[in-house]
Amino acid sequence: METRVSSATSEVIIGHDQPTVLIGERINPAGKKKLTEALNAGNLEIIHREALAQAQAGADILDINVGTFGVDEVTLLPQAVQEVMDAVDLPLCLDSANPEVLAAALKVYKGKPLINSVTGEEHSLAKVLPLVKEYGAAVIGLVQDDEGIPSDSERRVAIAHKIVERAEAAGISRQDIIIDCLASAVGADTGSGLVVIETIRRVKAELGVNLTLGASNVSFGLPDRNLLNNAFVAIVIAAGVTCLIVDAAKVRPAVLAADLILGHDKYARRYIETYRQRQRLQQPEG
Repeated sequence: METRVSSATSEVIIGHDQPTVLIGERINPAGKKKLTEALNAGNLEIIHREALAQAQAGADILDINVGTFGVDEVTLLPQAVQEVMDAVDLPLCLDSANPEVLAAALKVYKGKPLINSVTGEEHSLAKVLPLVKEYGAAVIGLVQDDEGIPSDSERRVAIAHKIVERAEAAGISRQDIIIDCLASAVGADTGSGLVVIETIRRVKAELGVNLTLGASNVSFGLPDRNLLNNAFVAIVIAAGVTCLIVDAAKVRPAVLAADLILGHDKYARRYIETYRQRQRLQQPEG
């Protein structure tokens, strides 16, 4: 099961036998005061810098979200997408809950994007899936429906089945559907991590699709978040996640280590090459 996304000139393959793909999460104003202020002012320079920094840190795909109070997303997301396409040659993940915003961004995008996201809610399925089909995109499906996010894995798996069935009925290949089993803060509910892991395992076994996760959600509100995030990404990769929405600069070493142990890095090439790059960067000049 391979999901292929692309920019104008480069392609990324997401698959269960492939190295874990990193979707850079930094271009999102949630919790970022400077980015929020820049977006409200129509200043896209910070987006340009973030795109370059994430590419340098090893992100394979960049998520682009400009949703914040007071911003005209329909105008701004296409502008942000163009800014990032001018900055880096990476495939993009177009991130908005508003189908009109997604449609505007899809019109300017060059390549095959990933759409973030569709849910099991009827209005979302009705509005987003036709866009996925029309533009030949891939799409992330969130396991929530009109009743919200289920607390148990049984209902989450059922929603994943619903999304896949509706997408296939709309003419979208299963290869172009990536399910997000929705991580939440273990500080608020210490059993939530187990629910996500069980859901991931079952979705992989029952549907065979690729899986993603916003990994840093697990550590929200707790100290030493990087430690928790790194442990979590190793566990969920082993469970079946094939692409992660993360800050690549913070978690890539842990992902590379997990990939090597799980047999996704033949001859340890990626792990060793990245180690050598870090060593070169750390060497003093002269």
